Amino acid sequence: MKLYFDLSFDDFTNCYIVVNDDPSVMEAIIIDPGIVTPKMIDIIERGKYKLTAVLITHNHTSHVKALSTLMKIYSPRIYAADYEVAGKQVTVLQGDGEITTAGLKVQYYSVPGHTSDSMVFKIGTTMFTGDTITSGIIGETASSYSKKLLSSKIQEKIFSQTDETVIMPGHGPPTTVASEKQYNLDVKP
Repeated sequence: MKLYFDLSFDDFTNCYIVVNDDPSVMEAIIIDPGIVTPKMIDIIERGKYKLTAVLITHNHTSHVKALSTLMKIYSPRIYAADYEVAGKQVTVLQGDGEITTAGLKVQYYSVPGHTSDSMVFKIGTTMFTGDTITSGIIGETASSYSKKLLSSKIQEKIFSQTDETVIMPGHGPPTTVASEKQYNLDVKP
């Protein structure tokens, strides 16, 4: 497995490409396509990867606006917790579970609070958290109840992972579970 990072300078949103470069697989997953860049297309095309899946952490424009463009070029399966992301083309995920795509086991966790459809995806020892948690902060919420719910779900579903688990957020730099446990003051026990 290889992981590529692409930053949309329009709104400083992170997009990730995970590839399974096993010669018998050669497939790719895109997480939160905020923008389609030549770099993204180049990774897929030069690597001769088949884009198998697109994972959406939540339905905010900055995380999905390139989806329609990707769908004109490729035919991936879309996984999200919100049907409105792409209508009939979405495989709607609910609760926590596991799928296999691109020859990789992808665990998914429902972590509401920032939005009702917020999902976190884990591939290997890497979690893709969207806006749920970012280095040192948690996602914005609409109420004190939502903030408390989000903090509780982060403790339950993210902080329960090993300390070495890498967190790849929707905005900002990567972090780890250990760092967030120690320094993220927004997550209250």
